[in-house]
Amino acid sequence: MQTAFIPYITAGDPDLETTAEALRLLDACGADVIELGMPFSDPYVDGPIIQASAARALAGGTTIDAVLSMLKEVTPELSCPVVLFSYLGPIVRRGAAKFTAAVKEAGVQGLIVPDLPYAQTCEFRNEAINNGLELVLLTTPTTPAERTKEIAEASQGFIYLVSANGVTGPRATVDPRVKDRLKEMKQVTDKAIAVGFGISTPEHVRQIADWGADAVIIGSAMVKQLGEAASPREGLKRLEEYAKSLKDALLP
Repeated sequence: MQTAFIPYITAGDPDLETTAEALRLLDACGADVIELGMPFSDPYVDGPIIQASAARALAGGTTIDAVLSMLKEVTPELSCPVVLFSYLGPIVRRGAAKFTAAVKEAGVQGLIVPDLPYAQTCEFRNEAINNGLELVLLTTPTTPAERTKEIAEASQGFIYLVSANGVTGPRATVDPRVKDRLKEMKQVTDKAIAVGFGISTPEHVRQIADWGADAVIIGSAMVKQLGEAASPREGLKRLEEYAKSLKDALLP
C-alpha cells in the first residue's frame, strides 16, 4: 500500500486567500489529507518556523471565524479531507461543543489537539464524535507501551506518531527509534500510523515509508515555502514544487 502524504500549513500565513489557494494546490498535488494549523499565540509544541508563521497570521488579523468561513467555501472543492490542528486554549474559550460543531460545519473531518491532557481525551472525544469529527491522538517514541496501546485504541482516523521529542522543525535525520516504535505499534493496532515532526526531505519520506508508516506528515518545511517567499505567488510556486518532490518520493 502506498504511504499517504499529509502536508501541513498554517491558516492565514501570509493571508487566508493564499491559504485557500494552497489548500487547492496541495489537493491537486496529490495530498491524501491536509493538516491545517489554527494560528495560536503560544504554539509551544512548535519550533521557530511554525511559531513565526502563527505570529504572522495573527498579526495579519486571522481569527478562528475567518478560518472557518474560508474552509466552508474551500472544503467542498477538495478531494482530500482537511484535519484541523488546534491548541486547547481557543477550544476551551469557545467551549468544546460549540467549537467542534463549528469545525464540522466548515467541512473539516478531523481534529488534532497537541496539548490535550490525556485525562480529558475521553470527554473531548465524545464531543468530537457527536459532531462527526475524528479526534487524532499523538504518541512519541518514549511514550510507555501501555499508554501507546490506549492511545492507539482511542485515536480516530489515524494515530500521529511524533518522530522526536521536542518541538516541530526540520532535522538532519529521522530518529531510528521510530522504526522500532512503528513495528511495536503495528502489533497492537491496525489503524493507520502517520509519522510527523522533523521530516523535510524526499529521503526522509522514503525512509519512513520503508519503515512501514502508513502516512508521512510534513509541517515546518512546508510552512517555510510559503512563509519565506518574497510574495504569495512565489510562495505557492515553491510550495507546489516542494509538495510534488515529496509526493514523487512516495510513489512506488
